[in-house]
Parts: sequence; structure tokens; C-alpha cells
Amino acid sequence: NPVVSPDGASVAFLRKEKEEDKPQVHAMRLDGGEAVRLTDLPLGAAAPRWMPDGRSLLFPVPLLAGFGSPEATRAELAARKERKVQARVTEDRVYRYWDRWLADGGIHHMFRVEADGTGLTDLTPGWTRPLDLEDPSSAFDVAPDGEIAFHSLAADPPYQEIRVAVFTLSPGGEPQPIWADGPPRQSRPRYSPDGGTIAFGFAVDYPAFYADRVRLCLHDRASGERTVLTADWDRSCESWEWLPDGRGLAFAAEDDARRNLFTIPAAGGTPEPAARGGWLTDPTPLDDGSVWCLHQSLSEPADVAIAAAGEVTRITAFNEALLGEIEMGRVEEVRFPGAGGDEVQMFLVYPPGFDAGRQWPLLHEIHGGPHGVSGDLWHYRWNAQAFAAPGYVVALVNFHGSTSWGNDFARCIMGAWGDLPTDDVEAATDHLVGRGFIDPARMAIAGGSYGGYLVAWLIGQTARYAAAICHAGVTDLLGQWATDLTHGRRYSFGGLPWDGLEDIRRWSPTDHTAGMTTPTLVIHGERDYRVVVTQGLELYGILQDRGVESRLVYYPDEAHWILKPQNSLHWYGEFLGWLGRHLKRR
Repeated sequence: NPVVSPDGASVAFLRKEKEEDKPQVHAMRLDGGEAVRLTDLPLGAAAPRWMPDGRSLLFPVPLLAGFGSPEATRAELAARKERKVQARVTEDRVYRYWDRWLADGGIHHMFRVEADGTGLTDLTPGWTRPLDLEDPSSAFDVAPDGEIAFHSLAADPPYQEIRVAVFTLSPGGEPQPIWADGPPRQSRPRYSPDGGTIAFGFAVDYPAFYADRVRLCLHDRASGERTVLTADWDRSCESWEWLPDGRGLAFAAEDDARRNLFTIPAAGGTPEPAARGGWLTDPTPLDDGSVWCLHQSLSEPADVAIAAAGEVTRITAFNEALLGEIEMGRVEEVRFPGAGGDEVQMFLVYPPGFDAGRQWPLLHEIHGGPHGVSGDLWHYRWNAQAFAAPGYVVALVNFHGSTSWGNDFARCIMGAWGDLPTDDVEAATDHLVGRGFIDPARMAIAGGSYGGYLVAWLIGQTARYAAAICHAGVTDLLGQWATDLTHGRRYSFGGLPWDGLEDIRRWSPTDHTAGMTTPTLVIHGERDYRVVVTQGLELYGILQDRGVESRLVYYPDEAHWILKPQNSLHWYGEFLGWLGRHLKRR
């Protein structure tokens, strides 16, 4: 997270000297010299920003709940190592998140340190609300006059709800919400170049519908008035930044399975496309009207690019030599009639050397969410090119419930997860078989998270697929009340355990196992708190009891995603090995 000082003389960044170390803030002069460590914090720090005068730095610092200083946190961490009892006790509804216990990770406070490493100061002493459960590095900004804005959980513990609000902090003051009774998910405050306005985003129907579109809003610091810039625009804004002249903002938004760049005037108007195609992220507007960004696609990993005059030019090529040794498969975009006759989009990735005159095995790569998208992007963990390379046609169907086609399309599967998406995947299979180059005896389905759910659901509904792979899949809807976030489950699943149990079971895969015969690979990580490991173990146990050919891959040191390099290689070996066993030509 490198940031250059206002005078352009120095750069600040996070650095770990050893893999097991916590990230600390460092600074280095750009005209030469060694990096100087500015902090020694027990749980490290998050991304720094320079204060406007360039004499100090601002950054979030995690401190253990109830131990609200670096010294107290350090002492408690040392004491915990000596304790014989490792029990965790909570009365919070939100107590875990993805792969960690929140009590272990601490509460981020805003700290400032002088550029020479002296004067470390906690600007939010006594703060008890997590800044951002995902990544605090984008959760805050600094105004030219030194005021700080950040988003954080809106309530003190015990954490029963997950409302998020934007707060401002004047020098020497206390954090104050800018919209105390506002929408439940406010995020990413950004000061205008003159400091008079804060741009931020908000979603309304959250957490009941977690994919509710994010609207872009302006808050006038002097009057307190708010202006919603995208009230009537049916796409979700992300990663907004002010144009250098302060007359508008640039931001990214999904549309039609791409992530494009847009600009919008601060005075109001319709968002205008700045660049389209592939997957464009992290916009940084420049004075000349161009926007620096990252660009990737299904055939290209991310590189730095410049968007100007509607065109995207990649200016780095970090993997060019390696990619030059690999033949990529051709990518085709297809639209076909899905559930209810609605148009549904999918990408096809063909194997190298594809010949439409012969028949090929098919692999459905089903995305998670369900409110996500199989976009035109390079995915390192579920790489469609790697799946196509052994000789498979890979289909990435953006079924009903997917994002980038507006709120209604995403919302329409609420309470019936297995309904419309099943029809869409089956219609895609029929469409591809009808084109003549797919061997109907050699077809497979694979997916993770919600994609794993749809795999588990499909194998209970049809025996047409020769193999299935269920990674971190939701298999028992009732069991998902053990997840880290239970908010909104009643809407996603169609009921509550005490009010609507029949509706939950209607769409729960493990309540529909009598027809399961498909050979299935089940993969799960022990530290997955979003889709708890019992979900995978339950499906595997049922398949084994039924005598269905099945295989369990269990990672004790992984969570929802397989992240460690050697584990990732092992995962790909198991994944492709299962396909090779069941999709080989007979």
C-alpha cells in the first residue's frame, strides 16, 4: 500500500520483515536511502495515508477488544500464550468472520505518527466498533483541513446487527455520524479536493439483500445536505474517487459481466462510460482526464492500464514471458433462453486446439454468491483457462441471481435458491449439446460456496452429469445458522427454523438425496466460518452411506478459499484428477 507524501519526496508503505511478522508502517525517501520503520505494533497496522501537511501519517491499528492500547494488547497476547484454557466465550451475534474470530483480530483504532516515527497517538481511544470487516485500508480518508472520515459498525458491542455508518473525526474531537438515521450500509468516504464535500456510498436493503446496489451520495460538510447521484441508476457503484478538479467522480461498476469505468458530474447527471471491456478496477483519475486502473480478462491477468478517450491501454506486462509459453483457449460470449424464457448470458472458454467437428467434454464452472458473477476476469483460484487446458469446454453461466444486470435480476431467486438457477444451467447444457460439439456422456458440474450448493442441488435432481465437484458448498440450509453472518438468511432461504422450516427444507440439498448417484468430489476447509465444514462432511457422509462414488479433500489449515501455494497446487491436482477420471473418452 505505497503512498507518496504531498511534497513527492517520500513514500510510506507496509512491510513485514519476516513472513510471521505483523505489517508495520515504513517510510523511505524517494531520492535514495533505506526504509525506516515507524511503528512496532503488536497486531501491526493497516494501509497508511499522509496527513495534508506531510509531517505525519494516519493509519488504522487493530487492538484487542478490552485492551485498548498497544501496550495492553501486547501484554494480553503474551498472557494468552501462557494460559492453559483456550476457550472462547461470546454473547455477540457477530463473533466470527470468514476465517477468524473477531475477538482475535481486534478493533481498529485510528492512529497518527510523525514522519520520523515519534508521537504515536491513538485518535479514537475507547473505540469499540470494527472499521471494516473486510479491509480497513479503504475505509477512511483525510480532508485538507485534517478532518478524518471513516466507516465503521454503527453500534457498540454486543454486536447483534451489522449496520455500517460513516463517521467524521475533527482534530481533538469525538467521532460523529454524518447520517445517524440513514441507510444500514454506508461506506468508503472520500473528501473532494477542496474538502467541502464527502462522497460515500450506501445500500438500502442490507443485510436482508446483501447485493443491494450501492448508490453514490454527496454530503456537504457546511450545510449537512445530501445529494444522491445515482438514485435512479440500476447498477452498483464501487471504488469511487474524485476527479482532480473536483467537478465529478470516477468509479467502477459491473455491467453485463464486465466491470467498467464511469464518470459522473458532482452537480448531478447520468453516469457516462469512461472505458468498457474486461474487468477494470482501482480507478485513479489524473489531471489530463485519463484514469489509471487495473485491467484483466478471462485471457489476461491484471496489469496496470490507462483508460483515455474510451480506450484501455495496458502499460505493464509482468507475466508476458510466462504467458508467452502458454496457449490460451478462445473465449466466446453466448446468450440463450434460460428460466422463463429470459435471456441468460454465459462465457465459454474453449480448450486449445478446439475443433468444432468433434465432441468434447463439458465442465460447468458455477460461480458463488449466489449474488456474484462469472465475469470477464482472471481468477487465480478458479481459473477457467486452467480448467479448459486439459481438453474441456468450460461454461460460465450467469444464472438468475447473478449481479451486473440490476437489482431485480439479482434479487429474483431469494427464498428459492435452487429454482431459476437450475433451469438456467440445464438450459445452457441443452443449448451446448444442441450445438453438436459437446459429448452428452462426458459432462461435469463444479462450483464453490453457492456454486457448491447448486452442484449439491443438481445431483439430487438429475443424473445427466458424469461427475460433480462441490467445494465449500452449502448442502444443508438449516445448518447455515452456524455461519458467521446469519442476518438475511430468512430471506435467502425462505423462512426461519421456527417459522417456515418447510420452506427452508424445500430448497435444501440434503433433504433431497434419494436421487443422488453422480460421482462427487467434496472439498472443504476446516477454518471456513462462512460455509461451516459440517456442510461438506454431511454431504460426503450421505454419499458414502448411499454407496455413491465420492472423495473427500479436507484442508485443516484453510478456510473458504484455498490460499496457501502448495495447497493450491494440491487442490488443482485433485480437481483436474477427478475430472480426468470421470470424463475420459469411453
